[in-house]
Amino acid sequence: MISVSSITIARSAASSACRPFSTKRIRPIFVAATKQHAGKTTTSLALMSGLQKRFSKVGFIKPVGQQHVTVHSPTLGKDIRVDKDICLLKEQFHLDHIDYRHMSPVIIPRGYTKKYIDGEINHDDQLQQINTSYGEVSKASDVVLIEGTGHCAVGSIVNANNAQVASMLGASMLLIANGGLGSAFDELELNRVLCANYNVPIAGIVMNRVRADKYEQTKHYMSKAFQDNWGIPLLGCIPDRPFLGCPALADLERLFHSELVCGHAHRYRHYNVKDINLITTSLTRFLENIRSKAPRTLYICHITRDDIILGFMAEYQRNRREEERPFEAALLVCGRKDKYQMADEVCDMFEGLEGAPVMVVGYSTHQAMQLIHDYTPKLNIDDKNRVRKAVEHYEPYIDFDQLLDRASAEE
Repeated sequence: MISVSSITIARSAASSACRPFSTKRIRPIFVAATKQHAGKTTTSLALMSGLQKRFSKVGFIKPVGQQHVTVHSPTLGKDIRVDKDICLLKEQFHLDHIDYRHMSPVIIPRGYTKKYIDGEINHDDQLQQINTSYGEVSKASDVVLIEGTGHCAVGSIVNANNAQVASMLGASMLLIANGGLGSAFDELELNRVLCANYNVPIAGIVMNRVRADKYEQTKHYMSKAFQDNWGIPLLGCIPDRPFLGCPALADLERLFHSELVCGHAHRYRHYNVKDINLITTSLTRFLENIRSKAPRTLYICHITRDDIILGFMAEYQRNRREEERPFEAALLVCGRKDKYQMADEVCDMFEGLEGAPVMVVGYSTHQAMQLIHDYTPKLNIDDKNRVRKAVEHYEPYIDFDQLLDRASAEE
């Protein structure tokens, strides 16, 4: 159990006023992780929230991005490509003092690496784009938060890895690792050595998704190991919150390249992967399950099971009529497109079932369950509830005062 006293890492600092740094400047804070899906973007959200409580204008930039979206740049007057995380941070925190054009200078889409190796992309131009964009963001901001891509070595093949870029921009590094002891320390050491190679100071480390029953142990031993071996503080130890890793139906739409056929109002309803239920039983048994199991359960059936599909619809109508409890179940109907099709008569019956989410996907039930199990949902601006809860959960566990002290440099 996590005691209140154990949350010593800046819970009170979240409401503290900005401290004067009369003889010091704050280096940009560069966030990198030990691996993919370690919680880098979630930590960046919490950092942005906390920094905005301490500074009037906080800048944000992701120097090297991969997955991109199209946005409109007011200053350029045209649509441009930016990393998807840029939209999330800019829109969530209303970063109106900086333009999209300066927030995501280098995008590495498919084929970029080959062009770079073939000499079609100039190395100096690439770094100049990053420098120029950072300069514009820095000029308009009191402090700048930088989000890297993956671990510190990502981007090495195009000579723009996280450690190299952090060094070029004069940033302090904040490393994110998932909970654990030996394996987490080993992964951090690899990243620490690369930072040292580029003379990048490490402001601190945040341990993320720490098991509640291992929280005190992890916090004590990792804090001691970091300080004794590296002289680097543990700036955050964040307990796991499973909800943040639960996919919403909108996530499943992206995963399966499909759309809900009904129940669109519930696209951002989340489902625990542990509560997925594959229906292989009779209709009678299915109806017993749906009335006795947790209301928010994701059911999966094969497209040939018309009885289950119709039973799901009928149970929704019965539940709505009798108002027994909120109907929060969803149904994922699976079947290879080249082999199976849902009957038109069944499709017509989906009309008017806005309270009963149903999605049809072109995969077998086994493939669908495996894809969901292996999937890591990412934060996005449309899922406001998950973004809000992520910030509320992470921010109190980060020691902002020590972070700013460690990222300060004498003028």
